[in-house]
Amino acid sequence: MTRETGRGRGSATPRSVDVARLAGVSQKTVSRVFNDEPYVSADVRRRVLEAAEQLGYRLNNAARALASGRTRSIGVVTLGTALYGPASLLMGVERVVRDTGYALRVVNTMEGDPAGIAGAVDSLLDQGVDGIVVSEPIDEERSDGQQSLRVDVPVLVIGAPSPLISPTVLTAGGRADLMARTATEHLLNLGHVTVHHLGGPKRWYAAGDRLEGWRATLTDHGRDVPPVVEGDWSAGSGYRAGRELADDGGVTAVFAANDDMAIGLIRSLAEAGRRVPEDVSVVGFDDIPVAAYVTPPLTTVRQPFDAVAQEGLKRLVHAIENPDADPLPTSDPPVELIVRASTAPPPSRTTPARGRRSASRPRGGTHRPSQPNGGQSPHG
Repeated sequence: MTRETGRGRGSATPRSVDVARLAGVSQKTVSRVFNDEPYVSADVRRRVLEAAEQLGYRLNNAARALASGRTRSIGVVTLGTALYGPASLLMGVERVVRDTGYALRVVNTMEGDPAGIAGAVDSLLDQGVDGIVVSEPIDEERSDGQQSLRVDVPVLVIGAPSPLISPTVLTAGGRADLMARTATEHLLNLGHVTVHHLGGPKRWYAAGDRLEGWRATLTDHGRDVPPVVEGDWSAGSGYRAGRELADDGGVTAVFAANDDMAIGLIRSLAEAGRRVPEDVSVVGFDDIPVAAYVTPPLTTVRQPFDAVAQEGLKRLVHAIENPDADPLPTSDPPVELIVRASTAPPPSRTTPARGRRSASRPRGGTHRPSQPNGGQSPHG
């Protein structure tokens, strides 16, 4: 279809009335089409869109915001960090928001700033966002005694308690304890008497959830709960923890709270003469891209960042556009344990160690062994 410019028609900018005239419909129908309202037939919608394309008509978003009371924008409060988990989650949110047709406004907070969330939320509200996503992984103590902020727009909180009070507060993610349970049960099912834990920083909600899942699993199985070694999410902290754990000959299995620490741990154990997995089995968390290519390839729990973002944003947009309707129901993705070559039965077992999987499946999880090249293979 040939586009007819506004200048050729004697008008600087085509208007919705021009689209209505060309499509043979009312101006109200044009508005309904561009606002994705129901009760517009497919044929009418097609005619309006073709007329708009022919005229070069673009919807005036500012005018639509004034008419509807919405700016079609979503604000995100997130920690300013390059760590894999928060960064991957933000990328997932950005992809989903772009697909919904909303604009995205991102405000970063800084670790150690108790007023960071309040300032970020105020900034987003000043921009007139229709909803807010809070992806703030750290428990920052508020110095002003205020526990929560009140806002009037729908809120989606990912993987943490809500710092905001709103008529509509939705949650997504938050299954780290179940994923930690799956990782711990995998090691117990292989025959390890207990499992040590290399945890993340205590102030991070994710670290606390993973620690609780690990501890609850050992307690449920009547196993000893060893002291936790705390890291800071970096490979360097995993390396330092490995030097400590390598001195304990009773350590045969370690669940690390993220893959970077697990990789540093494996390097340190190898330098100390403790082979992985022949002497010590190691499970990570996240399934970062490099996890399948280290030596040995790392068994890990995969975080479903895109699925969490998709599910959460779908519910948030529904709450924005249907303020009087009930929230959409939640549906959590399955837990995926990616079994590779860093786990095996303990050295006291007589069965072959490398590549063998227990026939017992962890509760709530699915085994998906992966080849070092990232493909699926039963040989891990």
